[in-house]
Amino acid sequence: MPAIDNNNFDVLMQPLGPFEDKPDLAVAVSGGADSMALVLLAQAWATRRGGGVTALTVDHGLRQGSADETRQVRAWLAVHGIAHQTLRWQGAKPDTGIQAAARQARYELLAQWCRRRGILHLLTAHHSDDQAETVLLRHDKGSGVDGLSGMAAVRALPGVRLLRPLLTRKREDLVATLAALGQPWLEDPSNQEPRFARVRARRQLRGEGGERDRLLDMAENAAVERRKTATALAALAVRAVRLHPAGFCWFDPSLCRGPDKELLAPLLADILRCIGGGIHRPRRERVARLSREIADQQLGGGRTLGGARVLQRAAGLLICREAGRLPRPTNCTGNTTGNTTVNTMGRWDRFDWTLRTHGRREFTVGALGQDGWRQVRNRVQNNLPAPVRVGLPALWRGDRVLAVEHLELTPVSGMPKWWREIRFSAQFSPSRPLQPDGLTLV
Repeated sequence: MPAIDNNNFDVLMQPLGPFEDKPDLAVAVSGGADSMALVLLAQAWATRRGGGVTALTVDHGLRQGSADETRQVRAWLAVHGIAHQTLRWQGAKPDTGIQAAARQARYELLAQWCRRRGILHLLTAHHSDDQAETVLLRHDKGSGVDGLSGMAAVRALPGVRLLRPLLTRKREDLVATLAALGQPWLEDPSNQEPRFARVRARRQLRGEGGERDRLLDMAENAAVERRKTATALAALAVRAVRLHPAGFCWFDPSLCRGPDKELLAPLLADILRCIGGGIHRPRRERVARLSREIADQQLGGGRTLGGARVLQRAAGLLICREAGRLPRPTNCTGNTTGNTTVNTMGRWDRFDWTLRTHGRREFTVGALGQDGWRQVRNRVQNNLPAPVRVGLPALWRGDRVLAVEHLELTPVSGMPKWWREIRFSAQFSPSRPLQPDGLTLV
């Protein structure tokens, strides 16, 4: 059980660059052995380069005592001079699929915090045991090359790079690292719950070194194939896809012919995930069926899949957000009185929005919808396709639309000063960009 020292960690970080001269890192820290070892190693690495580390703990609010655990993590990190922030998962929790929902919420909260503060690198403590469990779970579900390639060491999230420097090391190495440093850690009781698939996979692999190594070899080979396919998809997407900042795209499937014929389905899956706002691609069999309908020009009135709507138009395929899958509006309120400027930021659907106002007023950010469109249609300077308009992010006050950035509205005659001074913007920022390296096609 070799402990990881600073020199070892330098080697692990080197292929994950480039990094700025004085790198600021964010590290996801639950308090378990894996993340506690990572944050201490990352702090030493960043400090030697004149940078720093902020530890981020997501409190999902799913277990009693989670707040106490977060306070314990903060106290441990304070001893090492490491800044700490707690991010809370607010709102209703699902009755089923709770681990998957919590994982998605965790990544969204972590990435959003990094974007707001301009931090480019987010580190997580996934290690080789996690990788083997992931591949086993995906193999049992019949995943293709993408799934069997496991977790990537570098992944582009909107505005931040997700880095996993420990993928080649075992959990026992991380425990040994903390033992060498004299640092305690927390144990999550949910890691012993057999009702969770990952816990069952972990128990299946325990003591089966040969099976673990076989799964890791499978992941490495699949990753090579995935990179080849990703390169071909990127080249095809540049020619076939026009992604609009308002969160929709035009797609020319006629370019997916000859040697690129087999790329239609995987490219379509990437587009649907990007436009539909999902973390995962739709099921392969559903994408394959839709691909055949597109190739045979049998779309008719269109299709919906993965939170996206696919429509045949003269200019090609229009792929936009499915209106029926849009989330509820998000409340936003200034926290001051008088004429003080208030800057508020948040996320709604696939957009990161910012709002600049004066004084304290209640607003919501949500879909424009048909009611909102009827209010603003005579003020629109750059119209967009009708299926796109209803899903645009709009700023509301009560039942009145105040701003819709992507439609560039003309002012309303006689509007009050506070309304004229509002500055609202919403940037399309899908959970998974169209290309895995973060390529944006506009």
